[in-house]
Amino acid sequence: MPIVTAELLPLKVVLGADDSGEFEVGLPVLAGEVIENLFGDARAAGRAGVLKMFHAEGWLLGAATVPLTHGLEEVSRRLYEDLFQATRGQHLARIWNYVPAINELGADGLEHYRAFCRGRSLAFEQNFGSEYLAGLPSASAVGSKTAALTVIFAACATLPRHVENPWQVPAYHYPGEYGPRAPSFARATVVPGLAGATVFISGTAAIRGHATVAPDRTAEQLECALENLRGISAACGIGPELDAGGTSARHFKVYLRHASDQAAIAAVLERELFTGADRVSYLQADICRAALFVEIEASLFGVGRVF
Repeated sequence: MPIVTAELLPLKVVLGADDSGEFEVGLPVLAGEVIENLFGDARAAGRAGVLKMFHAEGWLLGAATVPLTHGLEEVSRRLYEDLFQATRGQHLARIWNYVPAINELGADGLEHYRAFCRGRSLAFEQNFGSEYLAGLPSASAVGSKTAALTVIFAACATLPRHVENPWQVPAYHYPGEYGPRAPSFARATVVPGLAGATVFISGTAAIRGHATVAPDRTAEQLECALENLRGISAACGIGPELDAGGTSARHFKVYLRHASDQAAIAAVLERELFTGADRVSYLQADICRAALFVEIEASLFGVGRVF
């Protein structure tokens, strides 16, 4: 059963209309929304390997929670192989990864995040060949308080545009000091649509170039993360303020290593980023680097103008 803080409700991600489309990802909600439903009324569409599949208007969705019976690297590789089989003929737009004990060392001495990255990267390369980097979608990977790996994805028939932040080295080009295989994701993905674009901005933290900024200093990390969000937003073509004042419905998840930081971080974000119409969840989660204390992601639907 999920190992969550007793007094806090866990985040529930909803993909379908009944209980089969509800997924608890092992993240306690510190404040804000306790249910995330980004895609509206979706209908079940069977299974593909370990994945439960769903259809929403314009989207193919899927999710799986898999125990670590074969080690995190192997479980990650196999789960992603099922994911690629399930999305043949579609384009991946966004993947959410909830990795148990993300900063702890596995039996092989490799940090769980690095083992996950190696399994994911090997699956991408095996399925898409040496050119797989060009198709990497936006993604996030944070530490869940469960003993199983949960992966949720959104794919579409429309060809998306994957975007990098000019202030950061693409994660898939990180040097070897960050692990035996670099992380496999883009900083953002833009999906055109007749009712406006969808923009997924990956989990964004205090990394400049490839180095951690202000290790262990929350306020300075938050400032850098906000600067990175503005840079990614501008690179997506929606201006530096993530379409604030525009037509889009904006959803945010704020991951905090320390629950005690929530009030101070919320005060800054409510002043500098959020509007009253935004849907926001503050979540307690470990982040991919042990020195990082805060990470922010965004999902924007119905963006009216992309430059």
